Amino acid sequence: MTSNVTARTALILGATSAIAEAVARLFAAEGMRLLLVGRNAGRLQAIASDLTVRGAAAVETEAQDLMTQAEIHPLFDRLAAKLGGRVDYVLICHGYLGDQALAARDQAEADRILAANFSSAALWTLAAAGHLRRQGYGSLVVLGSVAGDRGRRANFVYGAAKAGIATLCEGVAHDFAAGGPKAVVIKIGPTDTPMTAGFDKRGPLWSKPEQVAAVIRRAADGSRPVVYAPGFWRWIMMVIRAIPAPIFNKMSI
Repeated sequence: MTSNVTARTALILGATSAIAEAVARLFAAEGMRLLLVGRNAGRLQAIASDLTVRGAAAVETEAQDLMTQAEIHPLFDRLAAKLGGRVDYVLICHGYLGDQALAARDQAEADRILAANFSSAALWTLAAAGHLRRQGYGSLVVLGSVAGDRGRRANFVYGAAKAGIATLCEGVAHDFAAGGPKAVVIKIGPTDTPMTAGFDKRGPLWSKPEQVAAVIRRAADGSRPVVYAPGFWRWIMMVIRAIPAPIFNKMSI
């Protein structure tokens, strides 16, 4: 990435998630300066200490509720200022899987799912995009999900939010296409993290955070606006999208 100092920088929003931490370890191994943002100050500090040992040039933390809807653009600029005003990589990682059955009947649960996975993520994406546009370079990486590729009875509220954030991020990537910064949405398949603790994780389709992180790290320096993690999910979802509705409606997937 173009920069005027030796160490590249990364701002990670939702840094206490398992996938975010795995990506941060890859950044740390490259000697980057990192700013970790999330709600749990103690957990952030523990991750920061680990990343320092792993080779990060410097690690700062900021306890922040990313679900806030107020003054996100100046807040983003203040965070960027902690990295010297320039950011090589922005990762937007926060999210909430939620309970589909509860969300279908409870407005508060539906609102939490939609706010975490679309409204909040979208506002932070727009703030990051604005900063990178003014900066003239940088890579914006937003974590999405294969759940957004087709609505399914098992998780259509979550899927709708992830579909929305993917569309928004693709639009940002299109806006950046003339040159300068770039943006990519990572459509992640089922991953063994604390967020999926209640799931049966047997079978070949489940991934580890480290596998997904490796895809994200490559995508951050790539040129594609949409990347599946792992890559085989591109082909699986292509098949799922192509299934005719009368057949799809009889399936439990």
